[in-house]
Amino acid sequence: MLGSRVDSPQFGENTMDVNQAIASILKEEGVEYLFGFPSNPLFDTGAAEEVGIRTIITRQERTAVHMADAVGRLTSGEKVGAFACQHGPGTENSFGGVAQAYGESAPLVAIPAGYDEAKTDVDPKFNSLINYQQVSKSCEQLTNPDAVGETMRRAFGAARNGRPRPAVVEVPKDVFYTDLSEDFEYQTTSSNRTGPDPDDVDEIATVLLEAENPVIYAGQGVHYAEGWDELRSLAETLEAPVATSLNGKSAFPETHPLSLGAGSKSEPGQLAHFFREADLIFGIGCSFIETAYGVTVPDGPTIVHATLDPTDIDKDVEADHSLVGDAKLTLDALTRSIDERVGDSRGRYDEVTAEIESVKEEWLEEWRPKLTSDETPINPYRVINELTEVVDAEDAIITHDAGNPRDFLAPFWESTEPLSYIGWGKTTQLGYGLGLAMGAKLLHPDKHCINIMGDGAIGMTGLDFETAVREDLPILTIHLNNYEMASYDTPFSGDFADVGTALGGYGERVEDPDEVAPAIERALEQTESGTPALLEIITAKETELSRPDLE
Repeated sequence: MLGSRVDSPQFGENTMDVNQAIASILKEEGVEYLFGFPSNPLFDTGAAEEVGIRTIITRQERTAVHMADAVGRLTSGEKVGAFACQHGPGTENSFGGVAQAYGESAPLVAIPAGYDEAKTDVDPKFNSLINYQQVSKSCEQLTNPDAVGETMRRAFGAARNGRPRPAVVEVPKDVFYTDLSEDFEYQTTSSNRTGPDPDDVDEIATVLLEAENPVIYAGQGVHYAEGWDELRSLAETLEAPVATSLNGKSAFPETHPLSLGAGSKSEPGQLAHFFREADLIFGIGCSFIETAYGVTVPDGPTIVHATLDPTDIDKDVEADHSLVGDAKLTLDALTRSIDERVGDSRGRYDEVTAEIESVKEEWLEEWRPKLTSDETPINPYRVINELTEVVDAEDAIITHDAGNPRDFLAPFWESTEPLSYIGWGKTTQLGYGLGLAMGAKLLHPDKHCINIMGDGAIGMTGLDFETAVREDLPILTIHLNNYEMASYDTPFSGDFADVGTALGGYGERVEDPDEVAPAIERALEQTESGTPALLEIITAKETELSRPDLE
């Protein structure tokens, strides 16, 4: 994105105040949606809407941040999600959403209001400048009205460049309404890429070629770099299998013969098999941070780590070789170097793909009884299996919440298109998936946008299903209701299909396993006609996960 200059206010001949200037800047930076919760002058005065930005108010602040999160992630950072909220309780409620975006490297700009300047540091008032520093890439408080341009430019520049993460600009309430004392000019930010050292590329190309059983492990950085074609080219040139992180899922088509699926707390059998056999693991666009929700990197293989953020190298997993740079540029450079040496084929493609297919089929055969179970309450794996049969993955963007919804879905849903699966890999708040699905629907109204929730998640953000109704976002929410919090013996209750109907959407309760597929079809018909749908499926308390042993 090239920078451009806006010289004239978009609010007529009158003096511009900070609030109007910020709205103008958001527009110039390509912001189409401002998510949040009043009271914030950007909403209250209509400043954002006056410049053509659609404002979307959610039931709670956290869901609004999650929607902004989705905008940044599903556009590979080309669009930066924007969020605004009230001072005090609004900023307190928003903290978890911003922390989530920070952990998952999602680009967004948050503009929380602050207390009036005279009260901003009075205990116990919540001060975003102090409290948000640990969960943001940059955090500033705007106190000089004439610094609004440079302050907002730093925020967007931070969100757009390098490792994407949230940027926070707190604006005290009284400053919002302060006039600028000089003519307003704004230079929009640019987005820049850095490439790896050419000498290191050739060295690592040699290391990759010398490996007998290399495995490629692709993370979210491939999405942000839009390096999908380059990842496929490297895999096919090297004739090496490809696994992804949960954040990186869909960066490589999972129907491709070289795909191993995504590493998570629950993962495909073929992934664990090839990680056990690997003598080299090449991580591209990933952090290699050790987490309960990601792949376990075994001891023994040579580790090659290529990432945009040098602070991730050697942080948790020691690398034998490393490259620093944009994933697309890195993959392209490695492929060119390797291609010059191997010619048309290395002669191992058929053998590798046959082994993947064999191990995968053996794993699926082990799980087929659960995937096709007729038991009642319904086995959740049956729900996932029916979903994969009914929904064309090419026409869908899907996400999940923490715990069982993630663990049941991730191994068995095969993503075929880039950015068609919104995963996460560090931590999460229950209820995250609903905001992600609504954000996805804003960007892709032609897609089936689906989120899968459990009992804990729907209890935390379920009322924001009404936001989908009010904002004409016909998503499909599937609630796996086993009347407890994950595998914990904490009983819950409620008839959530009725809640979906009461909130203005389509609600249906499913108790018969043979009705799962027809119910999904009926729900999708509702979404296609413009009505958000909530399926409440009564499921068994399933505890078994696909977590093959790497030892």
